Amino acid sequence: MWIHNLNPVIADLGFAQIRWYGLVYVLGFFFSWWWLHYLSKKGKLKLTSEQIWDFLFYLLLGVLIGSRLFEVFWEPSLYLNNPLNFFKFWRGGMSFHGGLVGIVVAGYWYCKKRNLNFLEMADALSLPTMFALALGRIANFINGELVGTLWNGTWCVVFPQHDQACRHPSTLYAAGYRILITFWLLFLSVKEKFGPGFIFWNFIFWEGVGRFIVDFFREETIYWSLTIGQWFSIVMIIIAIALLRKNTGTCAVSFSRR
Repeated sequence: MWIHNLNPVIADLGFAQIRWYGLVYVLGFFFSWWWLHYLSKKGKLKLTSEQIWDFLFYLLLGVLIGSRLFEVFWEPSLYLNNPLNFFKFWRGGMSFHGGLVGIVVAGYWYCKKRNLNFLEMADALSLPTMFALALGRIANFINGELVGTLWNGTWCVVFPQHDQACRHPSTLYAAGYRILITFWLLFLSVKEKFGPGFIFWNFIFWEGVGRFIVDFFREETIYWSLTIGQWFSIVMIIIAIALLRKNTGTCAVSFSRR
């Protein structure tokens, strides 16, 4: 058993606080910038430095808006009773599924404006996005939020700001599977070129599978035997399998290439 006593604030400047959760977004942004530049230098993407900055700006807006809007599904009273809470990003409360929808919409919009291949861009961003999501779950753990289900096992954690019960550190489980998926996506990225969308749909499929499993260890409201996150994840899995079969003629774990 371990009692959670981590401070979510890195530095308190008086007029502002630097938090681990906010730092994750900064690291994710710059890692994505570096990765897109790397792929451009390798000739795998045809983007100028200016286009990369513009593209990431669109994605940043997409993830902030989408993740916040979808958070209403999880905490409707918090946001509907006080709409100003939508703008308090430093407190956490960012829906993965909403962020994903926001990124897809913003990315598609930008690619359409610039006549870029959306699926190729989605493939390129899959790896840094998954890595940032893994860091995000670590930040969630530091914040002491998204607590797990009751458990008295060896590595259970007590979150005093929530209650005195010992629980699964479900956010660390989520960080763990996302790190594994990051390595899988890296492996795919350095292999011979796949058909457009293959890496992205692997991202969607494995994230859906991981989230579906980990939610059994996360304290969430149940709807028809599953959490909201699990229902969304089922949709992700079904769509990913269908499009992987359609676009590449393979399942999500196949090594076959065009």
